[in-house]
Amino acid sequence: MADLNGIPSQTFTQDLSFYANEANEPIHIHCRKAEKECKYWLDRKNFDVAEAFSYRMTGKDKREVKRIIFEHFEYIESEWDKFQEKK
Repeated sequence: MADLNGIPSQTFTQDLSFYANEANEPIHIHCRKAEKECKYWLDRKNFDVAEAFSYRMTGKDKREVKRIIFEHFEYIESEWDKFQEKK
């Protein structure tokens, strides 16, 4: 798992990460906070995100996570690329 430590800790999430055991899935990000969890696919070509799943996330929580992803989209892409090179 690779943490995204460049995203400020005051964000919604306690944990934004990539998992290493997910075969060849395209770029995505996992988010966890307490009992809440979600996963979003990132569409690099169209600068967009799509929810893969969410658990115990309110609409407000989902909007906040998407806002964080969009604010740090390029950083997430960069870290994803570095992460993939190490695999």
